[in-house]
Amino acid sequence: MPYPKIFLQKGKEHSLRRKHHWVFSGAIARHEEGILPGNLVSVYSSRNEFLGIGHFAQGSIMVRILSFEEREIDVEFWKEKLGQAYAVRKALQLTDQEDTTIYRLVHGEGDGLPGLIIDYYQGTAVIQAHTLGMHAQVPQITEALKLLYKSSLEGVFDKSAETLPKSGEQVENTWIWGKAKSAVVKEYGASYAIDWEKGQKTGFFIDQRENRKLVAEYAKEKKVLNTFCYSGGFSVLALLEGAKEVHSIDISPKAIALTEENIALNGGGEGKHKSIVADVVKYIRDIGDDYDMIVLDPPAFAKNLKARHNAVQAYKRLNAEALKKIKKGGILVTFSCSQVVDKQLFTHTLTAAALESNRNVRILHQLSQPPDHPISSFHPETEYLKGLVLFVD
Repeated sequence: MPYPKIFLQKGKEHSLRRKHHWVFSGAIARHEEGILPGNLVSVYSSRNEFLGIGHFAQGSIMVRILSFEEREIDVEFWKEKLGQAYAVRKALQLTDQEDTTIYRLVHGEGDGLPGLIIDYYQGTAVIQAHTLGMHAQVPQITEALKLLYKSSLEGVFDKSAETLPKSGEQVENTWIWGKAKSAVVKEYGASYAIDWEKGQKTGFFIDQRENRKLVAEYAKEKKVLNTFCYSGGFSVLALLEGAKEVHSIDISPKAIALTEENIALNGGGEGKHKSIVADVVKYIRDIGDDYDMIVLDPPAFAKNLKARHNAVQAYKRLNAEALKKIKKGGILVTFSCSQVVDKQLFTHTLTAAALESNRNVRILHQLSQPPDHPISSFHPETEYLKGLVLFVD
């Protein structure tokens, strides 16, 4: 099927030849008439050389490339691409585990599918489309998912309402096919209730799976403060690993309700858990100095480059307050999911926070996103999560 053509300015094809998935508005010389946001288009160089097929959008990124080959974007395409993504998760031994029944199947550009997230929750596939073009493909993606998982797929839920750009068409989160039999899943043996319909992201922060496991290993016999706790992932595993006491804090009452549900699913914490609804940034200024471990996992403070400076200052203030309060010999676990704040900048920010708080710190671990959130060597923007485990003197 021929798609409408877009032609680049001279010399602007190099990034696509290096398999980067984005075409910026400034690179485009001209395009055929009648192209609407969400349409599939073919991208050509100034010499009329085919470069790729992708979704058109209005904005600084005008095309997101799905294929660098000339082919039709149909169910067969989606079956092939999802099969490739599944093969990676199978190689990671994530697809047939009894103690971990959730993983990310598609991680946008990391799996060569910009604008698409698919998380698999023990029989339920939750889709988030970040572009109008990708959302238009959801029916075909659903058919490909059914072919891929066969009888092990119970339902496909579309949770794109929060992630799609604003348009005239109203999109609602809805079951595209089937429905889940259970909303309780497992991660490293711990049980978690998932709220696909109203929860954050696709219902759970799968990207912290390996970090939760590592942090829990440090929590034994410690008093732990888990901030921005959402559904209590770090809290649950810390208690299961023998934490002396865990306090979970989030500004959202719904998040705290989810935390308490998950604590109950895993034995109730035997009186060792306390939930707090409060603004973390304000609350942490007045905490005592008796925490052995503090986990800082805030939402993204910067969504774009313009916000980066203010975000860095916010990270610095938050971490400086935690460093001032934590016990001598304590463990500070701190994260940033802001893609525009890279690892080096984040580490420098923590250094500044340590100097301000007059605490000596040692970096024990440098953390990242798990391998089912792959980083494309052709598309470095797919790296976003970074964290540090610090020993505080």
